Amino acid sequence: MGSGLSRTHHVRFTGLRGFVKDLTPPSPWLREILTLDPEQDAQRIVHIDTVYEFPFDTTRSLEFALFRTFGSPAVSRLLDETQEFATRAQRRYDDTDLILSTIVESGYDSDEGKRAIRRMNRLHRRFDIANEDFLYVLSTFVYEPIRWNERFGWRRFVEHERLAMFHYWREVGRRMAITEIPPTYEEFEQYNVEYERSNFRFTESNARVARASRDMFLAWFPGLPKRFGAHAIAALMDDRLRDAIGFPRPPRPLVYAVEGALRARGRAIRLLPPRRKPKLRTQLHRHPRHELGADRRGGVAAVVAPQGRGALKRRRQGVAAREAEAGRRWLARCVPHDGVTIGRSA
Repeated sequence: MGSGLSRTHHVRFTGLRGFVKDLTPPSPWLREILTLDPEQDAQRIVHIDTVYEFPFDTTRSLEFALFRTFGSPAVSRLLDETQEFATRAQRRYDDTDLILSTIVESGYDSDEGKRAIRRMNRLHRRFDIANEDFLYVLSTFVYEPIRWNERFGWRRFVEHERLAMFHYWREVGRRMAITEIPPTYEEFEQYNVEYERSNFRFTESNARVARASRDMFLAWFPGLPKRFGAHAIAALMDDRLRDAIGFPRPPRPLVYAVEGALRARGRAIRLLPPRRKPKLRTQLHRHPRHELGADRRGGVAAVVAPQGRGALKRRRQGVAAREAEAGRRWLARCVPHDGVTIGRSA
């Protein structure tokens, strides 16, 4: 996802609703976002950012949001007792990824989104989870992508996008029967900060669950030295989180190198043309048995589609085709017709 604009067009659009605070020019997707209402159109805005504007950043930020939840002993104790991460961390990751991706890509009002939320609620009902812990986990879905974007995004979120993120996940929280969700962006952010200040402290359950998740991520890169990979992951965390989950502080030069590499990626992405085909995580290759449903243990995403893998592949291709067509229609409306392309790639 990058942005390639001539200086003339940069000057032309820097005044557009006052959204440009740095030198990054607008993308055609951002032009659409600015025509939408952050609350009423939150599903569309979050969808655009997730599958067109920031697919890589959204995924990485939510992976680190997962680590943040391990800083709370109340959360980690439950996960540690179930042995979900100790014995099948990849399966747990895939299940969560598929549920959240389905909700974001299809929308919480769609049949697919409603089914994903029902499955998530069914899974959570088996456990005694305090509302305050649910609230904190929900808040990480809002603020961790925003914080990641501030550090590494190819452009900064505009106010429309930040507010849409809040309204979107607040609505998902209501459908999860989470109560006492703060009514404003600022209040929910304050809740997030105060929860961490009051609850983050080291326990062995924090460390066990965090190590299992870290090892799962490192297993994706078999040629990477484990020690180096562990330090690279810790380099993207703040001291409060590292202390709570027992990760050592990495060497300062490595922190600079990891952060610098991600910022360089953002600068490079700005030079690419706009993404026109959505990046849908629900279409990623997974174990052939992974489909949204319930397994014998009450988990999620483990039912064989009765129509077989061929039909499943055709269904996913159909979703991709519909998304691509929707993107083309929006681009046709949003890109100026003066022969100069505006935008960025993903």
